[in-house]
Amino acid sequence: MSLKGKTLFITGASRGIGLAIGLRAARDGANVVIAAKTAEPHPKLPGTIYTAAEDIERTGGKALPLVVDVRDELTVKEAIDKAAAHFGGIDIVVNNASAISLTPSVATDMKRYDLMQQINTRGTFVVSKWAIPHLQKAANPHILMISPPLDMKEKWFAPHTAYTIAKFGMSLVVLGLAGELRAKGIAANALWPRTVIATAAVQNLLGGDALMRQSRKPDIMADAADAIFSRPAREFTGRFLIDDTFLAENGVTDFDKYRADPTQKLAQDFFVPDDIPPPKGVIMEAGFR
Repeated sequence: MSLKGKTLFITGASRGIGLAIGLRAARDGANVVIAAKTAEPHPKLPGTIYTAAEDIERTGGKALPLVVDVRDELTVKEAIDKAAAHFGGIDIVVNNASAISLTPSVATDMKRYDLMQQINTRGTFVVSKWAIPHLQKAANPHILMISPPLDMKEKWFAPHTAYTIAKFGMSLVVLGLAGELRAKGIAANALWPRTVIATAAVQNLLGGDALMRQSRKPDIMADAADAIFSRPAREFTGRFLIDDTFLAENGVTDFDKYRADPTQKLAQDFFVPDDIPPPKGVIMEAGFR
């Protein structure tokens, strides 16, 4: 199913996974709303909403860059309404905006705790809430969270309780909305990477160049998201998907093309359940376990 003419509202789409999902949709001729905070260039983080819009349009889509802080409910509502008016509706919402701080509880500043809850969990909720009236009018509406399976294990919480609560909060919104919106024909699903993804956050906050080389490109998440959006919303909802497992179920066999450096073993990301093994032939480093 092509996304030509469909409208995607993507938070945090000025770079990384959000931008990759937008670019993949643009290849089909989709309309992409880039809802992010970065309007001016950042010294350490490449890309703004305007450079992302240029990339989207060069790829074949139509772009609408909007400065959006998902913590501000009024700004979110106005942006969603503006996007719907500009493109004639909204078909897909991607809740990708996220904040991270990998600190133990005693080292977690409460301002940072609040930031993660406000952006990750609350931001996901408020964007979804105000998008629902527009999604109800779409032919095959999807809400997608870039968040992990609800694998309630101590090992995921102990190293960074605050961050894990915030990310799992996004997935709890999936669980609730899937049930709430099923009768309305709106799908709500979660997608999470098996491996670390080569983004600015990994470069600057997690592991620098070494971890970047053990990562996959954001393209794998974009291809998996595209496969989700092609599914019938009334039937495919409430799923917590791992990128390569889902792509393998959809016939993908070549995962080497996604590797940042084919000479390096892949580092596993946080929150990947032990009972979801990688596809055949994919060899993992231990990573974050």
